[in-house]
Amino acid sequence: MPHVSPIIAGALLASVTFASAVLADGPTQTGMTQLRIADASRPLEGFLWYPTQDTSNPVRAHGNAVWEAIRVVPDAAPADGARPLVVLSHGMYGNARNQAWLAAELTAQGYIVAAVDHPGTSTFSRDPDDARELWERPHDISRTIDHVLAMEDLQIDEDRIYMAGHSLGGWTAMMLAGGRYDTARADGYCEANPDDLVCGIFQMWQVGMAEADRHIITRDWSDPRLSAVAVFDLGGTQTFSDQSLASINTPLIVFGAPIANSGIDLEVESRALIAALPDGTPYIEPADLAHFDFLGRCTEQAHAILMEENPSDVMVCENGGADRAADHAMIAAEVIAFFEAN
Repeated sequence: MPHVSPIIAGALLASVTFASAVLADGPTQTGMTQLRIADASRPLEGFLWYPTQDTSNPVRAHGNAVWEAIRVVPDAAPADGARPLVVLSHGMYGNARNQAWLAAELTAQGYIVAAVDHPGTSTFSRDPDDARELWERPHDISRTIDHVLAMEDLQIDEDRIYMAGHSLGGWTAMMLAGGRYDTARADGYCEANPDDLVCGIFQMWQVGMAEADRHIITRDWSDPRLSAVAVFDLGGTQTFSDQSLASINTPLIVFGAPIANSGIDLEVESRALIAALPDGTPYIEPADLAHFDFLGRCTEQAHAILMEENPSDVMVCENGGADRAADHAMIAAEVIAFFEAN
C-alpha cells in the first residue's frame, strides 16, 4: 500500500516555520516580473515571482471577474540571499497564471518561482504541431531553469531546485523526474481503452504517432538538477514504462483528486502511478479534492458568470471559494514541507 501523508490542519499552518523564510532580514512581499525566453522556434513567456523587501503598496495580478487575484509588487528588487527555485507546469490549455496562488504561498516562505506558457498546449497557443511535440514540455522547464539561473539579479541555491505540475503538467513533471515514454505501452493501452480521456487527447494531437516522433519522445527528458517534484492529479500515467517509474530516484510527492469532474480516471492515473513508484513515495488523496482545485480561487460571482457565458466550464469553479482556499492551504503546506525535507 502507498504511504498516505497526513493532511496538515489549519492550526499547524499557523505554527510551522520553514527554514527558507528566514533568509531575508525583515518581512517580505511577493515581487513579480515577466519572463521572456528567446528562441527562434519556440520562444517562451511567463512570470517570475520572488520575495522582495520593497515596501511599495502591492497591486492585484492574475485576477479577473472569475479568478481571484494575488497581490504583487511589479518589477521590485529581489530580496538578498541565495534562495530555492520552483518551476511550475500548467495543464492542458492552461497557462502560467494557473498556479499563481501557489507561487504566492511559496514566495512567502522564501522561494523564487517561475512558470511559462507551454506553446501548443496553453490558453494562448494551440498550434497542433507544437502540441504534437509533447516532449518540448519538459524541455521548456529545463530551459526555464537555465534562464533563471543566468539572471544576474537573482541568487539561486542550485542545490535546491524543485518543480510542480498539474494535470498535463503532472505528466511533464514525471518526464523530468525520470519517467520514460513507452510507445508500445501507450499504443496497447489506448487500443484497449479508446474512450480514455488522455488517449483521445494524445490521438487528437498525434503524440508519438510518427516514427521520427517516437524516437524523440522516448528519450530521457529528465533534469538531474531537480531536488524534488510535486505531481498534482496528472493525466498520462499509462504512457510511461513501469521500469522507468520504479527506478526513479528523484523524491516525489503525488496528489490525487477523487472528485471526478474532469474526465481523468484516478484508478489508471494517480493511483496507478503511486503503485508503480518506489515504496514510500508520499501520496495524498483528500476525499473532497477535485481536479480543478489546483487552479486559482474563484470569485463570488464566478459561478454565475460561467453559467451565463460558458456553461461547459462551470465545473472549474465548483466549491471554488472558501473550500478551495482551505485546499490550497493544505496543498501548499504539504508541498513546502516536502521541499524543505529534500
